[in-house]
Amino acid sequence: MTDGFLNWTRRGVLAAGVAVAALGAAVPALAQTPPGVLIVGQIAEPKALDPAAVTAVNDFRILMNVYDGLVRYKSGTLEVEPALAESWEISEDGTEYTFKLREGVKFHDGSDFNAEAVKFNFDRMLKEDHPFHDTGPFPLSFFFSSVEETEVVDPLTVKFKLSAPYAPFLSNLAYPTGLIVSPAAVEANGADFGRNPVGTGPFKFAEWRSNEAVVVEANPDYWDGAPATEAVVFRPITDANTRTAEMLAGGIDVMVEVPPVALSEFQGDTFSVLEQAGPHVWFLILNAKEGPFAEKAVRQAANYAINKSALVDQVLEGTADVAAGPTPPAFAWAYNEALEPYPYDPEKAKALLAEAGMESPELTFYVTEGGSGMLDPIAMGTAIQADLEAVGFDVKIETYEWNTFLGEVNPGLEGKADMAEMAWMTNDPDTLPYLALRTDAWPDKGGFNSGYYSNPEVDKLLEEARVATDQAERAALYKKMQEIVQEDAPWVFVANWKQNAVMSDRVENFELEPSFFLLLKDVVKN
Repeated sequence: MTDGFLNWTRRGVLAAGVAVAALGAAVPALAQTPPGVLIVGQIAEPKALDPAAVTAVNDFRILMNVYDGLVRYKSGTLEVEPALAESWEISEDGTEYTFKLREGVKFHDGSDFNAEAVKFNFDRMLKEDHPFHDTGPFPLSFFFSSVEETEVVDPLTVKFKLSAPYAPFLSNLAYPTGLIVSPAAVEANGADFGRNPVGTGPFKFAEWRSNEAVVVEANPDYWDGAPATEAVVFRPITDANTRTAEMLAGGIDVMVEVPPVALSEFQGDTFSVLEQAGPHVWFLILNAKEGPFAEKAVRQAANYAINKSALVDQVLEGTADVAAGPTPPAFAWAYNEALEPYPYDPEKAKALLAEAGMESPELTFYVTEGGSGMLDPIAMGTAIQADLEAVGFDVKIETYEWNTFLGEVNPGLEGKADMAEMAWMTNDPDTLPYLALRTDAWPDKGGFNSGYYSNPEVDKLLEEARVATDQAERAALYKKMQEIVQEDAPWVFVANWKQNAVMSDRVENFELEPSFFLLLKDVVKN
């Protein structure tokens, strides 16, 4: 990348965008961003650029352009196709996966991609005695908990030995947690690898200026063909109104997660709005361990009290559907269509509270300012607070920036809060319930069950589903799980979102993926 470009990004990316936004439409703003450089408006600062160490789709959108996995999702689907592995074989009993690796691939630092590198990646995540295990924590290593051993068969063949058949294994390898990092770069940078990422992907890391920009440049030697653009600049713009103003003024070329109220501003030939359904669920985690929500009737009351249709139609402007349970309908084969959403029934909510002997139960409610898939979280939180107070709850909101919010919520709500907003976008119907509804996924055991829900029958169904290799059998187990979870109401099930983005007329070949990731290799910026 030329010094001139880096200087432009360093001095100009923010100044150009902000100055133009301030001056408004009187300035020919679209001349501000150079051709060949795609400026993406993100919803938050990334936490790190180490794929094994992060959990947010916001971070994944950058990572998918810097790294590759052994496999990847075929464009437009959640089906798996070859990437760094050219092919694979699965043993008859479903416990051994052998991958033939692509020859001649190099990491961005010039080191070789091979079977040893694959073994290093999985051992780093899974083995506590690995010399670089302390570069974690690795919060989604759960995805690969069935891996007992990663074996180097020869330089271009690697074998995974699993403790039991594990149906989501290939899909999880395509997820960002399975992206392959450079062992040499981890050895060189240690715990700072997340600020100095090195992969094999279509773009190479150039620089990260905190709260300003992450810059990646084209990898001309990419094994799957050189990218169509010179560089991508990911800009964190937490405030949705500011992000919208920047997009309208030309300071950014692509904006993800357009606030529903702003969609109407992007009419005409200058912009294109894209929509794509995918597996998303927006919910409220309820603290089932202590306080009012330790009672199932009170959790159900919250589900009846909240007018989810009004949230979806008015706050989200019709960009989502009301959720009926923990599994998004985008997983059509595993989704229980017999489930109806909890209806809006404030009288029923009041009756359940009275039955539970609760008078004006006090709730502390954690709300985030933004974040992956959180849609319009402050407006959602305020509307939810009003609905709950209308039936007798006394609700106090505490608001946090996204990464701070995750730091409060992920370790568990005990002693802090009664409920918290949350959204998940996942790749398999196993992921969310396994990581956030099992008893063994309580935060002290490394999971994301921040509300401490526990039902042995749900645990059993989830364990059975992940070892069932027959899809119909898996589907039946997931459908039963959804029924029990909906009845137990560990969450308030709110919305399933249709993701969106807007791009300027200078951008070509940009598409949204059902995985919610951004794949920018073929995007052209004129």
